[in-house]
Amino acid sequence: MQGSLINRVQEEMRSQDPVVGMGVTEMCYSDRHAYSIVRVDPNGKRIWIQRDTATRTDDRGMSDAQEYKYEPDTSAAILELRLNKRGSWKLLHSPKGSTFMVGGRDEHYDFSF
Repeated sequence: MQGSLINRVQEEMRSQDPVVGMGVTEMCYSDRHAYSIVRVDPNGKRIWIQRDTATRTDDRGMSDAQEYKYEPDTSAAILELRLNKRGSWKLLHSPKGSTFMVGGRDEHYDFSF
């Protein structure tokens, strides 16, 4: 298996139905990045997201136990995601890229790489 076990497990979970303002987490190799939904297509198969500003609030340094405060970043680029046949949210025109989990924000940096 490649990457973080937690990210691989969460990629296979069914996301919640998208709503504007709801959090989204990008599952990278072993890191995670927080976004917010800014628009939802009426059929619910496409959403537009914008990266949040994630500010670390703990003092644990290079630790896996990380805590963040999230705020919208209205100057960030807007990305379009689509729901694929397997029920995963993927970047439009990039089906093999990161998977996005709708329903929560989570920022995490894996310092072991």
